[in-house]
Amino acid sequence: MQALGAAGIAAPSPSRKRILMLGGTGFLGPATVEAALVRGHQLTLFNRGRTRPGLFPDLEKLTGDRDPRKGEGLKALAGRQWDAVIDNSGYYPRMVGASAKLLARAVKQYVFISSISAYAEDSEEGADETARLATIADPTIEQMGPDFAYFGALKALCERAAAEAMPGHVTVVRPGYIVGPDDPSGRFTYWPVRVDRGGEILAPGEPADPIQFIDVRDLGAWLVKVVEDGTTGVFNATGPEKRLGMGELLAACQRATATKGALTWVSADFLDKQKIELPIWAAYWGKTRGSHTRRVARALHAGLRFRQYDATVKDTLAWYKTQGPDGRVKLAGPTPEQEAALLAAWRRDAPTSPAPGR
Repeated sequence: MQALGAAGIAAPSPSRKRILMLGGTGFLGPATVEAALVRGHQLTLFNRGRTRPGLFPDLEKLTGDRDPRKGEGLKALAGRQWDAVIDNSGYYPRMVGASAKLLARAVKQYVFISSISAYAEDSEEGADETARLATIADPTIEQMGPDFAYFGALKALCERAAAEAMPGHVTVVRPGYIVGPDDPSGRFTYWPVRVDRGGEILAPGEPADPIQFIDVRDLGAWLVKVVEDGTTGVFNATGPEKRLGMGELLAACQRATATKGALTWVSADFLDKQKIELPIWAAYWGKTRGSHTRRVARALHAGLRFRQYDATVKDTLAWYKTQGPDGRVKLAGPTPEQEAALLAAWRRDAPTSPAPGR
């Protein structure tokens, strides 16, 4: 795993914190650990020891399960004290509630990593943290459902479970797409890799369609700052700071490679009729008009900073190429054959004039 730098964090913190990480070896976890170590904090990782157990061999590691009903459960956490806990592995309210209740007297701050998906809808443009949250008929369900349909509502319930266990001491962070080097999802990575391959590239929607994401290194660094400052409350965490269009992102992908390729912009209406989803992007109309326009003023005020998106694109492509064919993540998005078929259909069926906006 390559070292993950943290934007805006270059020197040890004057106040060393004892931080418990619930997880710590997936994607966001290592970036947060790296940022905390740069700042001189003391880390303890609690997880099942299954995901990349060789990471961070010098750190204290406690083995257990988020589900107190399984194995040793949370027993390894009993009787210990930390300044803060960062929970980036909580998905079900019963388990988050169990962790928060156990740690209520053991930590001063509970940082829960939720999701932008916790909101009920994406149609409202420029929504902030006060937007209505998603709900679910059965709050006790412990599965994500078809196409992760329950994910957002479960995250919202996890937020509530943490807040009820530690009122006034919880920080809820709702990231958008978390991207960058080491990303296992293959979503954002699809775009720099696709542009690097060259040829005719299917570009979705319009160049001005907004797009939001956050570099995992920037999010990890900010989570450490949140702990250092003792910041509580609810925060959207996605970027960049200023509005970014899909065309600008693809231009950054072109700048990152000598293999430019040619962009063919295909309308959102056509893609919707084809039942095709392109990674990260969402149509800038209807139910998804507000997907990539969330306000992040609160987080900016609390110290969140974003590196240039060109750096994220360049670093992601470079990381992908270092993995080797056998170690590379599976990219999201259409296969080359599917993309070629879509482009052929677009050339055949495209209207001679732009479709009206929705």
